[in-house]
Amino acid sequence: MQRVLAVDGHSMFYAQQKMGWFFDPRRLLELAAEPEGTELASAFWYAGLKDPSDQRPFRDALTSLGFTVRTRPLRELQPAGGGSPSEGEGRQFARANLDVEIAIDLMAVAHRCQEVWLLSGSRDLERLVEVLRARGLRIVLLSTDGMVARELRNAADRFVDLASLRPRLERSEALQAPVFSRNH
Repeated sequence: MQRVLAVDGHSMFYAQQKMGWFFDPRRLLELAAEPEGTELASAFWYAGLKDPSDQRPFRDALTSLGFTVRTRPLRELQPAGGGSPSEGEGRQFARANLDVEIAIDLMAVAHRCQEVWLLSGSRDLERLVEVLRARGLRIVLLSTDGMVARELRNAADRFVDLASLRPRLERSEALQAPVFSRNH
């Protein structure tokens, strides 16, 4: 079986913060290549950047692992209602909407895979998931409760809560014992 992996970095960063742990991209690639006989045809990571040098070491590491990294600059957005942050009506936030890039990449590789693992929570990807399923692809959505749009979750063939994958995905630094221990 051929599988494609697409990670919405922005969505996953906040999902991981909510869960209180971060996954290791290397472990994610290993999991996506299971069971034996599964070929990971493509792996994409999408990230918003403050400036061109933002997250450079992390992006380089992702590339060396085999991810195709797509980036866009973050844009400052005003709060709903148009009030300025200085007026106390809300706060500005930054967003780099990479949904179009995700859609283009997944449509471009759809002909050479049977399954897509999508790590996102964006409701804007619902239609993409519907179209990919109509083309015969199986869509596995990985996210966490409270951080995934109901519409996206309902459009996928299967939903996997990242919390259930913690033992398999958590960054190993978080699992290491402290260097100094009080018990000898």
